[in-house]
Amino acid sequence: MRCLRPSARSHGFTLIELLVSIALMSMLLTALLGFVFSMTEIWGHGSERRLFNQHVDAVTRHLESMLRRSTLPAGGNFPREPFSVREISTPDNGTVTGLAFALTEGDRLLTWSGRPAPFAQCVLSIVPQKGLVLFWRSKLETETDTWREGAAFPFISAIDYSYFASDSGSWRTESSLQHASDGTWLVPDMITLHFIHGKSQADRSLLLPLALNGTPAF
Repeated sequence: MRCLRPSARSHGFTLIELLVSIALMSMLLTALLGFVFSMTEIWGHGSERRLFNQHVDAVTRHLESMLRRSTLPAGGNFPREPFSVREISTPDNGTVTGLAFALTEGDRLLTWSGRPAPFAQCVLSIVPQKGLVLFWRSKLETETDTWREGAAFPFISAIDYSYFASDSGSWRTESSLQHASDGTWLVPDMITLHFIHGKSQADRSLLLPLALNGTPAF
């Protein structure tokens, strides 16, 4: 009986086959890692954008809530002019001019002895290197007491102020607060907040609600 010799093929791969397999695996791993890294980068950028949008929406809602609450009645009476333009001294001995309003019940951003400060007078103003800053002081304090920095919104880089001309029915938008012909400050009818963080930008406009005939115009 004749025995068949096992072929050389049954002993394993040749050197050329091993080299080809290693090269193919290296190419596959390189492509796979490139795909994973690119997806990670895309997801990271998308996540950052979503967080930015969430921040923009949250800040806008809170500021809108503060503006609306400033038109609510205090002592049973609605404020006839809930908004004004005011120049104040800052804690670092500077001065700023901004949109002013009052919050009778205070706000969680304005804490005094661990609680929301009552009868809070507020001023919103853009401060270089800080963004939009909320200054405040309680009406229970004296005029000599220092205004506090209640909160800073560093992603708000600028504010546009829009004024409505009832005679012509047109809007005029300015990058700074404006004076009337008699030199007094004009209260804007709408403000636009400009948010920026890296390459992400967003704008949000807020109409200033006014109390008309005892009813807030929300």
